[in-house]
Amino acid sequence: MRRLFPVPSEPMADHEWSLDDLADAYAYPEPVEGRSWLRANMVSTLDGAAQHDGRSQAISSDADMRIFGTLRGLADVVLVGAETVRLEGYRPARARDAFAARRVAAGQAPAPAIAVVSASLNLDLSLPLFASPLVPTLILTGAAASPNRIRDAEKAGGRVIVAGDGPGVDPGRAVTALAELGLVRQLTEGGPRLLGQFVAAGVLDELCLTVSPLLTVGSAQRIAGGPGLPDPERFALAAVLEEAGFLFTQYRRI
Repeated sequence: MRRLFPVPSEPMADHEWSLDDLADAYAYPEPVEGRSWLRANMVSTLDGAAQHDGRSQAISSDADMRIFGTLRGLADVVLVGAETVRLEGYRPARARDAFAARRVAAGQAPAPAIAVVSASLNLDLSLPLFASPLVPTLILTGAAASPNRIRDAEKAGGRVIVAGDGPGVDPGRAVTALAELGLVRQLTEGGPRLLGQFVAAGVLDELCLTVSPLLTVGSAQRIAGGPGLPDPERFALAAVLEEAGFLFTQYRRI
């Protein structure tokens, strides 16, 4: 894996990056009192597809999965849409020895909590994500959610957080509600509709985008979906790593 940006004065030889190297490269900014940091981690093909046959795994790589694991290993909480939970077969985050010392030093739980964003609460509560997580799974929903489904979710061990006045979740309130629980290092893994909502609300601080050297054609979703912004939001390139033709980019909001 090579670092391409910031551009070195001399070309850098290929280097086998350890998980410690990656954790240093992707470290969150130092926490600011009352301020969360929301980053997204997504993968896209050269022609803009975020999935192939409905899943992202087909356009990923071993290096992409190492970075995926690193970003989880640094986060307090992982936000994910309910549809992505269903399609990708989400499981609870696990504790990993490689990040244990960092997490203890940062005052974090052994693994990040998973926060599922769902308006309907139409969730399979028997899944390990809800039935046997290391850290209790959070469920973000709106005030109009079914009281019976809220009760069922809490009975199954989930913690329900109301973060919206209507049927859905307000992205800004979701970010704030998690920060109030001390979960300030935030990571979202999609899906595209959820990421689009965060972008539209202006609460996304950073995008970690893997550019996969594949072409799929078809009509797969982009990494972010939903109504277009009146004016595009500009992000600045912070870093690029490369391995086997995959680019691992890091952009931060200006």
